[in-house]
Amino acid sequence: MTATGSTGKSIVIIGGGASGVLLAAHLLRSPDPDLRVTLLERQGRFGQGLAYSALARNHRVNVPARGMSAFADDPDHFWRWLQRREPGKHGSSWTFVPRRLYGAYLEDVLREAGEHLPGRLLVRSEEAVALHETPNGVETVLGNGTSVVSQWAALAVGHETQPARGRGIAVRAGSERDTPLDPDAAVMILGSGLSMVDAWVSLAEARHRGPITVVSRNGLLPKAHKDVAPLAIDAADVPFGTSLTYLARWFRDIVRDVEAEGGDWRSVVDGLRPFNQRLWGSWPLREKRQFLRHVRPWWNIHRHRLPPDLHAGLARAVETGQVNLVAGEFVGIERAGDLVRATVRPRGAERREVIEVARVYDCGGVSVDVRASANPLIRQLIQSGAARPDEMHIGLDVDANCAVVASEGRVSQRVRVVGPLTRGRYFEIEAVPDIRLQCAAIANSLLAAH
Repeated sequence: MTATGSTGKSIVIIGGGASGVLLAAHLLRSPDPDLRVTLLERQGRFGQGLAYSALARNHRVNVPARGMSAFADDPDHFWRWLQRREPGKHGSSWTFVPRRLYGAYLEDVLREAGEHLPGRLLVRSEEAVALHETPNGVETVLGNGTSVVSQWAALAVGHETQPARGRGIAVRAGSERDTPLDPDAAVMILGSGLSMVDAWVSLAEARHRGPITVVSRNGLLPKAHKDVAPLAIDAADVPFGTSLTYLARWFRDIVRDVEAEGGDWRSVVDGLRPFNQRLWGSWPLREKRQFLRHVRPWWNIHRHRLPPDLHAGLARAVETGQVNLVAGEFVGIERAGDLVRATVRPRGAERREVIEVARVYDCGGVSVDVRASANPLIRQLIQSGAARPDEMHIGLDVDANCAVVASEGRVSQRVRVVGPLTRGRYFEIEAVPDIRLQCAAIANSLLAAH
């Protein structure tokens, strides 16, 4: 094994999706000519990751362009880039761009960050399989048998999808197994969130005419965006640390008052956004678990909304009957010749329904149990005790500075975590407006620590 790099003023970022690119860009804003940033991405595509590698034209960002700058202190950065890239195409910054276009923006952000002071950024198409912390630095072991030594390391591995359900019969939308379908074939989609919308978009763009059955536990669809200003909410008025019941009552009262004055519920949801992470952190474990189990589906459809035209298209498909929304439990699937036989138990019923379709798409979302990670690096860190799951096992345990916490409670001085892997502490840490703040804070603390 050979080691490359040095420990002085250097950081290895593992993961080249949005979180990794944003952290690299914030670090490289430093004027220090001796800083060295190595960005590792096993797929060899930087700035795209799971979210921004989508290829369909209508696989779009669900935050308007005005909120998608890489830098919170330069909120128009993305909008200026978009106007240069597509001059005259967008009438205002309240536009929802294709995710592949936003991926191109992140690639440009990374390139410009590297060109600011040439020689400080190294990008490598390699997989990290292990981390070993030493008193003087971190050794990152690569899949090719070599290793990189640095002063710090940051985990930015992003989302991890679960294997498709049904003994491999169900298919992930956009995967190699998602081959062309007969346009009149019956299809089932498991899950009704944003991943389901992606699958429906792909089918719609392929001019699919056949019936689409959407099955989810609660049968809820994401709401539509509307261009309204966030409500100004004072932190002193937010009931931190109270029960979910009290918080829900407080929230509904505000919505009722706003709507009585001709306002919109979206302004309340968006006005609460700056306090969401603090609210989550103020709850004991019991309240957090109750939220995940009982409230999250309703919160998600109001918080993570769709571009208005996409929502309208989906609503039309439901109204015309092409899309049939079923609230119920997915029981299982089996092959039936060239078809797939899916069994569903409708909500509130004892009976089971068997539906024959040509394909089942599993859009049940991302993996939420870090202990079941397929990532060899995450497995190595947990098995060695260098990291531990958070108390709900939905990410890694980190302290207030996003430093990883070892199994015995020791806080690492060398390894930070950024993005969705910190959801146990922050919960809402998946959208760019949240991740860019986290990246700025981590970059500033690392540079100040040295």
